[in-house]
Amino acid sequence: MSQEPFILYIDDERPTLDLVAQALKLVGYNISGVTSGEQGLALMRQHKPDLLLLDLMMPHFSGWDVYRAMKTDEFLADIPVIIITARVLPQELTLIEGLPPVNDYLTKPFDVQSLIRAIQRLLPPA
Repeated sequence: MSQEPFILYIDDERPTLDLVAQALKLVGYNISGVTSGEQGLALMRQHKPDLLLLDLMMPHFSGWDVYRAMKTDEFLADIPVIIITARVLPQELTLIEGLPPVNDYLTKPFDVQSLIRAIQRLLPPA
């Protein structure tokens, strides 16, 4: 792991991406954001993140599609995942049969301090 943990955020809402990136950079995290699941998977294969922040409700290739693809890929399967989405039921987080449950989730709108606390539970301090 690098000195600054690398976090990837996949969310089709650019304003949310920018807000989260700015807040996490202020507390010392190295974060990149992309607006599609396809871009996110490609980036993860080039530069494996220490943590993935993932929106579920995206067009074309949903967050669940990303989650399924990464958890069945030997190189990516061990990356912890925090779901950040507008609507999710706790039981949905374990619905992908045969795959491990997500590590944590936040419902939009969320406060940045809640996100930072969730990240700190999964990563060493920035």
